[in-house]
Amino acid sequence: MSRGWVSYEAVKAVVSMRAVIEAWGVEGLRATGRHQYRGRCPIHGGQGEDAFHVNLERNIFHCFACQAGGNVLDLVAALDQCSVREAALRLQERWLPEPSPAAHVVGRGPGQLVTEKRECNRRLPFTLTGLDSTHPYLARRGVTQVTAASFGIGYHAGPGLLSRRLVIPIHDEAGTLVAYCGRALEPVGPRYRFPAGFVKSAVLFNFHRARAAGGDELIVVEGFFDCLRVHQAGLPAVVALMGVALAAKQQDLLLQRFDRIALMLDGDATGRAASSRLAARLRPYCAVREVLLPPDCQPDELSETELRRKFSSHE
Repeated sequence: MSRGWVSYEAVKAVVSMRAVIEAWGVEGLRATGRHQYRGRCPIHGGQGEDAFHVNLERNIFHCFACQAGGNVLDLVAALDQCSVREAALRLQERWLPEPSPAAHVVGRGPGQLVTEKRECNRRLPFTLTGLDSTHPYLARRGVTQVTAASFGIGYHAGPGLLSRRLVIPIHDEAGTLVAYCGRALEPVGPRYRFPAGFVKSAVLFNFHRARAAGGDELIVVEGFFDCLRVHQAGLPAVVALMGVALAAKQQDLLLQRFDRIALMLDGDATGRAASSRLAARLRPYCAVREVLLPPDCQPDELSETELRRKFSSHE
């Protein structure tokens, strides 16, 4: 579906207010009737606990403090600080997608067709701006402002799904922006928030930079901050699994580019078990070594000198 064309009526007919509230991370609303909800306004962030009203049956909202109101298009436009047309395009691309080129029809027998779905992520239709790469949380995690700016990481103070979170851009193997992940700075809600529909198993965080770094050995870690700290230590050929699982698409990416893999997962029981499992799985295809950490230690807890020593000494 072309981004030059938008059906406002189709978007309003298909996309519910509930879906937008959940997808954009509007929290703290409470039921005050069968279809009525109230709470603090996510648009202007006021202190009024009952200012923001939502009617799910009529698909409308209204804030009695800032006077914002309307339908799902108006809400997304206000939350993302964009035009109503751009809001419609974003909703249309999320909930009214055109048939994906990543899905194709294959034969299953005489007179039978079945659609085979391949895991993929679509290009993100927007870019977040105004991110603060100098937020103190980054320094507490040992990430420099230079590294944060290079990776496009920063605190998002604006409205929307990732409001008041540290935002981490995620790219596919071609360097195309496909998602933002929001890291909570307070113990409220999920620690990491990924957008609805994001296929984590189809990407490796930082793969496009690691591939361009040269060399034939790739370092594999679990988390975003592990990856940032290893990269910052002068070891740019590093990717994060965003967990401990390795999907088939991720394995294909590794083996298409690198002949040697160094697994440096967390030192806890889960990380060590995953490291052994992945090493056994990859050894038939490439050279693999496990870089073991002390019990309950994570790569981002090591100093840059210690990280470099781990690989220069070939432990």
